[in-house]
Amino acid sequence: MSEVEFRGIITKAVGGIYYADALDGDFSGENIRCAARGIFRARGISPSAGDYVKISLSENSEPLISDIEKRKNFLSRPPLANLDRVFFVNSTVEPKVNRLILDKLIAVADSNGIEPIIVFTKIDLEMAEGLPDIYRSIGISVCAVDNISGDGAGEVRALIGEGISAFIGNSGVGKSSLLNILFPELDLKTGEISKKLGRGRHTTRNVELFKVGNGYIADTPGFSTVDIGFYCDIPKDELDGAFREFRETAAECRFADCLHVKECGCAVKEAVESGKIARERYDSYLKILEEYSGKKL
Repeated sequence: MSEVEFRGIITKAVGGIYYADALDGDFSGENIRCAARGIFRARGISPSAGDYVKISLSENSEPLISDIEKRKNFLSRPPLANLDRVFFVNSTVEPKVNRLILDKLIAVADSNGIEPIIVFTKIDLEMAEGLPDIYRSIGISVCAVDNISGDGAGEVRALIGEGISAFIGNSGVGKSSLLNILFPELDLKTGEISKKLGRGRHTTRNVELFKVGNGYIADTPGFSTVDIGFYCDIPKDELDGAFREFRETAAECRFADCLHVKECGCAVKEAVESGKIARERYDSYLKILEEYSGKKL
């Protein structure tokens, strides 16, 4: 057999071994175990879930990833490429919604051209009062799901669409349980909340893409904290652009390099005082700036 090449998408990467769905050619539809050429290490790039790749196959040799197509975006933690949308899953109780973490993740999505969607779970235990209105007011879709009855799951399913969607959330928020409601055939492992630690046990260990309809969904490992630098690099002076409701107003500030903290003539601060920008979102912005500078503003 002479060498053949075909296009694929990486669905899982574990310890230097890659699994990819073939998208064309004689192997179309098959999930293939691959290695990667050493040239990627020299380039400082590692193939990741979501990467569209070229796979070479010749007689008496294992399939090799020979090229990686240009990424439209990339998150380094969890390592995911070419995302179209991210569902940020939050529990209304145990663990409670961490608004700062949520706003950090939305900033990461907005700065990378990824559509953010918010999902509140465990509404059978407690409702997410007030929070949905804050995010809907800035154009973000918000869903609420009862993980016991499945109420609200249809609204989430309708937003998945084509391309690559990721489900990301704090440990114990019911992310895998939600995916099992949406797609029972996945049969993902779930875990209970640790009473000692106050957070969920990590039941998802690796990022993995699952073929669903005309697209893919990614289940990802949970986390307890978020450092924006681990996900992508948003320069300090560009952070305001990652808060979508700041953008138009920030252009009216007196100084072009305004950080919207103590500057005179700051249109963003005025918008916060008038209620045009939610104070909760502005507080998150200030806390992230504090993390950049390492001191209270």
